[in-house]
Amino acid sequence: MARRASRFVCQACGAVTTRWAGRCEACGEWNTITEEAATEDIMTAATGKTSRTKGRRLALTSLDEPIPEAPRIVTGISEFDRVTGGGLVPGSAILIGGDPGIGKSTLLLQTAAALANRGARVVYVTGEEATAQVQLRARRLGADRSSVGLAAETSVETIIETLQGGPPPALVVIDSIQTLHTSIAEASPGTVTQVRASAQALIRYAKLSGAAVILVGHVTKDGQIAGPRVVEHMVDAVLTFEGDPSHAFRLLRGSKNRFGPTDEVGVFEMTGGGLSEVQNPSELFLGERDISSPGAAVFAGMEGTRPLLVEIQALVAPSRLGTPRRAVIGWDGSRLSMVLAVLEARCGLALSTHDIYLAVAGGLRIAEPAADLAVAAALISSRAGVALPADVVYFGEISLSGRVRAVPHANGRLKEASKLGFRGAIVPPLAGADADGCATSEVALLGDLVHRIAPDGLADDRRGAFSGDD
Repeated sequence: MARRASRFVCQACGAVTTRWAGRCEACGEWNTITEEAATEDIMTAATGKTSRTKGRRLALTSLDEPIPEAPRIVTGISEFDRVTGGGLVPGSAILIGGDPGIGKSTLLLQTAAALANRGARVVYVTGEEATAQVQLRARRLGADRSSVGLAAETSVETIIETLQGGPPPALVVIDSIQTLHTSIAEASPGTVTQVRASAQALIRYAKLSGAAVILVGHVTKDGQIAGPRVVEHMVDAVLTFEGDPSHAFRLLRGSKNRFGPTDEVGVFEMTGGGLSEVQNPSELFLGERDISSPGAAVFAGMEGTRPLLVEIQALVAPSRLGTPRRAVIGWDGSRLSMVLAVLEARCGLALSTHDIYLAVAGGLRIAEPAADLAVAAALISSRAGVALPADVVYFGEISLSGRVRAVPHANGRLKEASKLGFRGAIVPPLAGADADGCATSEVALLGDLVHRIAPDGLADDRRGAFSGDD
C-alpha cells in the first residue's frame, strides 16, 4: 500500500516544510508546525510538479486599450460605501477583521439588510451562530423585514452549490472564514491550509459569478487578521473594524483597496439599536471637552481624506519614583518619548522628574506625525498649569532639532476647524493659506510655542534653550 502524502505547515505564517521542527524558520514561532495530509492538487502546487491538465492559450491585450469604469453597488450605508471607494465592485472579494465583540457581524448584517432593501439579492452565511441567533439580532436592529437569504453552514462546497442554485446574488457575507472547511484540504477548520483553500474557492466563485463576497476574519492578540497573510494578498480589499470597547465609537478603516483609496475611514457609533453613522465625527469627539482645564489641546488631524478634530489630554505630575511613569492611550508611546526628549533638550522644559499621562479623547487612535505639535502644547499647558485658548487648534510635526515642520492637507484642516467655530490655529511655517474665519499663527521652533504658552520662564537656562539649534 502506497504511503499517504503529507507535509508540515506552520499555522502562524503558512510556511511549508518537508519535516517537523520545533521552531518555524520563516516566522520564528515555536510549536506552530503541524502535519497535514496533502491532496494531489496541493502537493502539485507546493512541489512544482507538472500538472496533468494541459493549459490553454490566452489572448493578450494592450495597456492602452479603453476599459469601462468599474461599476459600483451602493449599499445605502454611506460610511461603508465611503471606505470601499463608493460602493461594492461586482466580483470583488473583501476581507474584514476586528476584535471579538467590536461589531463586525452587526455592521455586515445592517449592510446586507440595507442592500436587500434596495432590491438586490443578498445571502448571509454564518458558520459561528445558528440562524435563530442571527434572526434575533436582526430583530433588535430592525432589519428582520429585509429579504436577506440566511443560512448556517461551514462546508464550502455546500455554500457554493447553494449559491449556484439561483440567480447570482449581489452580495455574499461569510461569517467567518476561520469556521469553513473544504474537502480539498484534509485539515481542521481554522488552520492555515483550510483558510487558504476555503478563501480561494470563494474568491473564485466571486470572479466567475460577479457577486461581491465579504469574508469576516478573526484577529490575533496583536490585532492582525488570523490565518495566512496570503489571504490578504488574494482579496481585493482589506478592512479593519476597530474601536475601544469602553467607548461607543467605531472606525472602519481600509488598509488595502484595489478599486479605491486605501486611507479612507468610516465612523460609526454603537447604540442600543445597532451601529449608527456619524456624519460629523469632529463635533462628536469634541462634544464633552472641558475648556477651562490645563493640559487639553485640540488637534486638527486627517483620517484618510476626511479632516477630523479631536481633543488630546495630557497630565504632568511630579513623581516620587526613580523612573517616572509614561502612560499613553491612543498615540504612539515612542513618539511621546521623542517629543518629551525634544522639550527637555531643546526647550529646557524639565519633565524627567514628572509622571506623564497622555490620552486621545473618545477612544480614537492617532497615527500621523502631525499630532506632535498638539501633544507638545498639551504637555506644556499641563506643566505650566495654564489652560489653552478654547478656540485654537494645533497641528505640525516636530523634528529632533526642535523645528516645526509643515504637514499635508493644511487647508482641509483649517476649513474643518473654521466650520466648527474655531477662530485660530497654531501651525508650522508655510502651512497654507488661512481658511475663512480661522486665522493662523506660525511657529518655526518648539521653543516659540513654550514662550507663547508659558512666558514666565518655566524652562531652565541651558545652553541652546529655546534656540532649536543642533
